[in-house]
Amino acid sequence: MSFLNLDLNLLRVFDAVMTELNLTRAADRLATTQPAVSNAIKRLRAVVDDELFVRTAHGVKPTARAEDLRPAVRLALATLEAALGSESRDLSTIQKTLRLCMADSTASLVLPPLIRLLKEVAPRLTLQTLPLLSRDPRPALLRGEIDLAVGSFPGIVAQLTTDQEVESGVCHAALYSSEYVCIMRKGHPLAEQELTLDDYCAADHVLVNFSGRLQGQADKILAEMGRERRVVLTVNQFATAGQIVGSSDLLSIMPIHLIDLCRMESVLVSKPLPFALPGLKIDMLWHERDARDPALKWVRSTLQAVTAPDARQTMEQAGIDQALPQMTLTETADATIQ
Repeated sequence: MSFLNLDLNLLRVFDAVMTELNLTRAADRLATTQPAVSNAIKRLRAVVDDELFVRTAHGVKPTARAEDLRPAVRLALATLEAALGSESRDLSTIQKTLRLCMADSTASLVLPPLIRLLKEVAPRLTLQTLPLLSRDPRPALLRGEIDLAVGSFPGIVAQLTTDQEVESGVCHAALYSSEYVCIMRKGHPLAEQELTLDDYCAADHVLVNFSGRLQGQADKILAEMGRERRVVLTVNQFATAGQIVGSSDLLSIMPIHLIDLCRMESVLVSKPLPFALPGLKIDMLWHERDARDPALKWVRSTLQAVTAPDARQTMEQAGIDQALPQMTLTETADATIQ
């Protein structure tokens, strides 16, 4: 078959199957049937003289030839889509629901400014916030159960920046970072002095752990130092930990920016930890099949805008509507990994 006679729809099917690695999901994405997808792949096999995909227990796996073709096909489709102006669609006309997965503490920070902008820019867009119940939301993204995951995923991000996850279809972008501090109530016996490692280990602690485990990263670091602390309580929200610490002699660890966010600055004292604990880094994860979706692109870029350090300071002083009055789809075009 000559290239001049090639049905370009075959490339759309190829791209969908490469993204989903499953013929049924690819059919759902294209709003067609699984037999139609199979037939399109059969026709494309004849064009390129290669099997392209081999069946596996959970779907299909691309051949080396398919992997070689993928960058060129994606570039061609993206170029056509941009040329046809698919991303110039007015956000105010988009009516859909996006499912965002994040912890309560993250939602408290990012949702208020996001909703204020949503009302002006995309009033028909609905956001459904789901709890972050897993440290690895990739399966939910792959199954299409959520559209965006926001949280601390250091291990996942490390994998995604190497060759280990090149076929996962999951994209990522940094959102914001913070440092951890030790918190205690005002008037605590340790509040007026430097917090030493001995004093820290001798105190009782409340641990914030979403899974309810009795040990966290701090306990692993202390164990490497030959030390330990006593955890007398675990909770699954930083706000809850702050309230408990504010009315007891328990200590806890909290990202420093959450003290003000939880409005606990009047009752809590923060101290540098007496050991090195890696800072908190919040990232966004999404599936590449949604990379060019205008609504999701706007949400991602807006989240980055409203959590930037200078933007947060400006918004605190002037209000979100004054700080970002010109935000549009074009001006917040996503420039992260696609």
